[in-house]
Amino acid sequence: MRIDAKQALALWQAASVAALRADSPDLTQRQFAILLQVYLQPAPHTVRGLAARLAISKPAVTRALDRLSALDLVRRKSDEADRRSILVQRTVAGSVFLREFGDLVSGVAASVP
Repeated sequence: MRIDAKQALALWQAASVAALRADSPDLTQRQFAILLQVYLQPAPHTVRGLAARLAISKPAVTRALDRLSALDLVRRKSDEADRRSILVQRTVAGSVFLREFGDLVSGVAASVP
């Protein structure tokens, strides 16, 4: 099923409002995009790799990861094979957050005309 731009925006609005009401963490678009990249794409994930895939700067990724780490949605760990590289890993809290957010979006999708 393909939806048009107006329907897509209505879904985004309804999901955003539902997330606000559910008291979900307040993530920026960049933080959410990075979080989804980590959880929906195969590991391993590095700061350098995330920056390249998303076409944003490494400092921008680092700032977003600071917030996501503070919320325990991701974890950073030194790469044993390359100590200069930082691995970005999933957490249980992040998995739960995204599963609940996915359920929330799915639930509001039915109410969008």
